[in-house]
Amino acid sequence: MKISEDIIYIGANDKDIDLFESQYKVPNGISYNSYVIKDEKTVIMDTVDRRKTTEWLESLEKALEGKVPDYLVVSHLEPDHAYNIELLVSKYPTMKIVGNNKTFAFMPQFFDIADFEERKILVKEGDTLNLGKHCLQFFMAPMVHWPEVMVTYEKTEKVLFSADAFGKFGCIDTEEGWKNEKDLDEARRYYINIVGKYGMQVQAALKKLSTLDINTICPLHGPILKENLEYYINKYNIWSSYIPEEDGILIAYASIHGNTADAANKLADILKKDGYNNICVKDLSRCDFSEAISEAFKYSKLILASSTYNMGIFPPMANFLNRLKGLNYQNRKVAIIENGTWAPNSGKCMNEILSEMKDIDLIQPIITIKSKLNENNLKELENLSKEL
Repeated sequence: MKISEDIIYIGANDKDIDLFESQYKVPNGISYNSYVIKDEKTVIMDTVDRRKTTEWLESLEKALEGKVPDYLVVSHLEPDHAYNIELLVSKYPTMKIVGNNKTFAFMPQFFDIADFEERKILVKEGDTLNLGKHCLQFFMAPMVHWPEVMVTYEKTEKVLFSADAFGKFGCIDTEEGWKNEKDLDEARRYYINIVGKYGMQVQAALKKLSTLDINTICPLHGPILKENLEYYINKYNIWSSYIPEEDGILIAYASIHGNTADAANKLADILKKDGYNNICVKDLSRCDFSEAISEAFKYSKLILASSTYNMGIFPPMANFLNRLKGLNYQNRKVAIIENGTWAPNSGKCMNEILSEMKDIDLIQPIITIKSKLNENNLKELENLSKEL
């Protein structure tokens, strides 16, 4: 696939992988994106995961058409992009490796490169590398989402090689962009779960990129973005600012025997009767956790309903809250429903975790259910619906 006459896509689709980073379900697979820029000097932009080495090498050799690459630019050292560095070094003895200080500090932890010092081309913020009619400019993007990450701007064709930024779950042989709802969900799930903790760093990177005239974004995962780039950049601005994407409600529940689930679903019914229809209900014991996390960031309001377990929070809810905290969840309105037969205590414990998050507006009072819903609880749910 050609990005342009001189920029060739040589990545690979992985349709057999079950878990990306051994934790995220990817029913539509994942792409590992890599590129070649052909000019007086030839550049390889990143490699791919070891799962697709053979396929990638075939695409690389076809794109090179017998030429020897002059440079390998390493945007990100994570093994799904950098696994084949040592292979390239052995295959092309004259090829130089382009990276920053942190790239080269980490690289020996992954690879044993005999002539490492002679191979290095060290770049820093704003440095350029002339290829002929093309010119690469490098911008550091630390913690988006590793410390060594950098993005590369090709000045002639106005192409941004954005590393993991603007990536998406899913293979790219049948997709373009992520503007329909399903694709946007996968782009959001990718961003929130992988990069979401580092909103401040993403904001800093977006500020740098705002000075560039960009025609095409080439990420390391997901489709190449060529049209309406303002749409994608605006989504990243919203997500990294921790601003709710929509006025809506996620009801997330963790129920042992079904009574807490009944309360969560009853609240959803009451909200709909009150005219509030933008509602998502997630069973934390059974749903895809990364989807639930993504929905929590999408909506402006969050309802947490959990059984008490060993005088604490039922583990699926505890895991959910700790994941939210680890991803810097903030700036939301939250309500709590707790359940317990003899000593309801999950509400207090949930509130303790929420208190460690920034700008959480907790709706009072916490609703306490003792075993199953009663008439008083129904009135409390109706009041909560009106409050929301």
